[in-house]
This record gives sequence, C-alpha cells and structure tokens, in this order.
Amino acid sequence: MNSKIDLHVHSNFSDGKDNVNKVLDLAKKRNIEMLSFVDHDTNLTYIEALPYAQKLDIKLIPGIEISAYDFKRKRKVHVLGYNYNPEAPNIKELTEPLLAKRHKHSMEQIKKIEDYGIDIDTDEVKKTVGPLGVIYKQHIMHAICDDHYTCPKYTTKYRTLFKNSGPAAGDIEYIDYIDALEAIKKDGGFTVIAHPGQLQSYELVDDSYRLIDGLEKYHPDHGLVDYEKIDALIEKYGFFITGGSDFHGDFGNYVEIGIDSELLTDTIGLFR
Repeated sequence: MNSKIDLHVHSNFSDGKDNVNKVLDLAKKRNIEMLSFVDHDTNLTYIEALPYAQKLDIKLIPGIEISAYDFKRKRKVHVLGYNYNPEAPNIKELTEPLLAKRHKHSMEQIKKIEDYGIDIDTDEVKKTVGPLGVIYKQHIMHAICDDHYTCPKYTTKYRTLFKNSGPAAGDIEYIDYIDALEAIKKDGGFTVIAHPGQLQSYELVDDSYRLIDGLEKYHPDHGLVDYEKIDALIEKYGFFITGGSDFHGDFGNYVEIGIDSELLTDTIGLFR
C-alpha cells in the first residue's frame, strides 16, 4: 500500500465523533505517515495526541481550523494553521473566546429546540462531547436523532432545526479571517485557506495573499474546477498546497482517512 498523508482530520476535541487514539489507529491501518488534527478553534488536540502518534510512528503536525469570517464579502472562511508553536499564545487568545461563545450558543439552541417541542436528554448530549466540554450541533443531533449524518432523515431534521427559519437557526459571531491569519503567523505557523471551493473563499486571496502560505487543494468537496482555480492561484502567488479527508467519523460524511503522499510531496518536505 502506498504511503498516505492527511492534513485535515477532526476528533472529539471539536465536532468529530472519535477520540484521538481511535483516529490514529485508523490512520495507522491506512498507512498514513503524516497527519494533522485541525480541530476547530483549539490547539490542544496536538498535545493530547502526540505521545500515541509517536508510538505508532506517525509524524504529527500541529494544526488548527479557525472559524472566521470575511466581512467584506459577508461569508464564512475557515483558516488552517500548521506547524505553529504548540503553546500557541496568540492563537489561544483569539480562539478561546470563540469556544466559549460556541458552547453558550449551543446551550441556547438546546433551550430553543425544547421550547419548539422536542425533548433533549442532556446526558445523551454529554456522552459524545469531547475533552473540552464544548457542545456542537452534532452533539445535539446525536441526542435527538438515531439516524446517521448521511441519512436523509437526519438531513431533513437538521435543516428543520438549524437552518433558515428553524427554531435553532443562527450562528455565533466569528472573528475576522485577517486576525486568524495574523495570529497563526505570530505563533510561527503556516497559514492555509481551507476548502476554498466549499466556502467560496477564492476572492479574498487577492486581498490577503501576503498573509497566506498555502491553499487546501485536495478536499472531498473539491472537483476539477476547484483544482484549476487553486492551481492558477498557486502559480500566481507561489503558495504550497495541502489536502485531507476532512474526517469527522460518524459525525460527518463517509470518508477514508488519507490521500496519496505523492500529491503533497513538496508539502511533506516543508513539514519535516
């Protein structure tokens, strides 16, 4: 089996279903040589996962996916940070308030859903909440829906509750993506725009290319059109590329961890 790499994996430190050891065991079975947990708005996954990754001989890269916003174009932006100082003082200062906001917002959503007429067992919610104790929509859905994330029944219920005019619709106030890029830089890391095709983040690159080191090219939501757009930006600005499965376990789409290492040869050399 060819060696693989995955620079976009989630655990139960944010909205993934599995703990870090289970994810690393899956990675080992898939012959992954380099992996990065990019849990949302926390640098703590790397610290927790490193000892077991070393035991399995998997090169673990400090990673994070910061939930941000492009206020000029009024759309979400996910900013990936890699190989930063694991203590990450600037990243923590920026993201810890985000985690607190998210948890408070989720508790408010639970109350709104109960007022809507659906009982939620908070003990069931807590069963799948990870080490940080932050509740995400996935944890709420787990407590009220037995169907898998990919099941149409799940999708319908999720949209009814959390989208459009649903009782728990709405989101937290995110940080400016420029602040996210700058915090990662201050902590000595590489900055990458996550899945620009998924969130239509291409336009912001021309505005902020001096703060960007790379673009996430290989992602389950990207196709040939996205590859062409990203390749053009790479040629224009000299970015490196990253990629990964965006694995969330049972809290996400069915995906296998890992992509062919040959797709990211230059990046692997950069992260050694």
